[in-house]
Amino acid sequence: MPPGSTFRSHVLGEDRPMCCPGCQAVADAIVENGMEDYYRHRTEPGVRPADNMSRILEELSVYDRPEMQKSFVANREGDTREASLILEGIVCSACVWLTERHVRQLPGVISFSVNFSTHRAQVSWDNRQIKLSEILHAIAAIGYRAHPYDPNRQDRVFKRERHLLMQRLAVAGLVYLQVMMISMALYFGDYLGINDQLRYFFWWVSLILSTPIVLYSGQAFFKPAWRDLKQKQVGMDLPVSLSIILAYAGSAWAVITNSGHIYFDSVTMFIALLLGGRLLELSARHKAGEMSESLTRLVPAVAHRIEPDGSVLAIPAFDLVEGDRVLIRPGDAVPADGVVHEGESSVNAAMLTGESVPESKYP
Repeated sequence: MPPGSTFRSHVLGEDRPMCCPGCQAVADAIVENGMEDYYRHRTEPGVRPADNMSRILEELSVYDRPEMQKSFVANREGDTREASLILEGIVCSACVWLTERHVRQLPGVISFSVNFSTHRAQVSWDNRQIKLSEILHAIAAIGYRAHPYDPNRQDRVFKRERHLLMQRLAVAGLVYLQVMMISMALYFGDYLGINDQLRYFFWWVSLILSTPIVLYSGQAFFKPAWRDLKQKQVGMDLPVSLSIILAYAGSAWAVITNSGHIYFDSVTMFIALLLGGRLLELSARHKAGEMSESLTRLVPAVAHRIEPDGSVLAIPAFDLVEGDRVLIRPGDAVPADGVVHEGESSVNAAMLTGESVPESKYP
C-alpha cells in the first residue's frame, strides 16, 4: 500500500491502508459480508492497474530492439521510422477514426493511417521522441491490439475472427428458426384462437430460446459498444446493442408479468441478419486485402532507369523519383505510374481493371 495513505479499512483486527476509495469500499464490503477469510487465505496481493500496465509495457518493449525491427521497420531520413501493423478489433469506420485520432495526437508520431479493408496500419514516427512500444501500448489502451504486419499472422487472425463469427451465427440462425416457428403459432393463434395457458407457455419457450442468442451471439455487438463507451465515443455497435437489449428486456418483462407483447422473433432475426452481414463483410474485406497484397507483389523490386547519357542503370524500384525515365522490356512489370514517351506494347492490367484483354499502350 502507498505510504501515508488516508484510506483505511479494518481488516483481520487491524486498520490497513488502502490505495484509493474504491479499494476501501471493496474491502469494507468483503468484511461486512463475512468474507474476511479472503485476506487470510490469499497468497499474493491483487494486481493493480499500474502493475498491469507496467507488465504490458515491458512485453511490448521487445519491439524496440533493433534486431526485432529489422523485419518490419524501415529507416527513413534522420531518426524517422516507418512500419506496417495489423490491428485487431476493427469492426467499423468509427474504429478507424478513433485509432487514427488517438495515435496521431501522440508526440513524435508523424503519420498514422488505417486501411479498413485490410486492417493494416501504416505508422511513421520520430524515434527520438517516441518508441514503437509506446505507440503499440497507446493502441492497446483504447481496446485494440496491434502487432507487426505478417501475412501469415494476418491470415490466422482472419481465420480466428471468421471461426468465432460463424459459431455465433450458427447459434443465432439455429435458435432463430425455432423462435420463428413459435412466433408463427402465436400469430395464427391471434386470428384462429389459442388457449391463454398455451400462449403463455410459448412465451416462456421463446424467452428461454432467445437468451443464448442475446448473451452469446450478441457479444459481437456488445463488446465493441462497451469499448466505445469507455472511450466516450459512439460507434455503430452502440445503437445496435441498445436495440437488442431494449427489445429483449421489454419482451422478458412482458413474459414475467404476463402482459404486453413480446418481440423475441424480431430480436433473434435482427442478430442473425446482422451477424450474416458482418460475416459477408469480413470475407469481402479479406478478399480485398488479398487483392491488394497481390498488387503489391506484382511491383518489381528492380527498375531500369535511363540515365542522362543514355545508359541503363538497374536500381531498386522504390528509389525512383518523379521525372525519371524507365526502360520497360518485353515481359517486365511496370515499376511505377508513368507516361509512355517512346515505343508501343500491350499491358495486362487485369488486376486493376478486371479485363482479361491486354491494353495497348503508346505515346
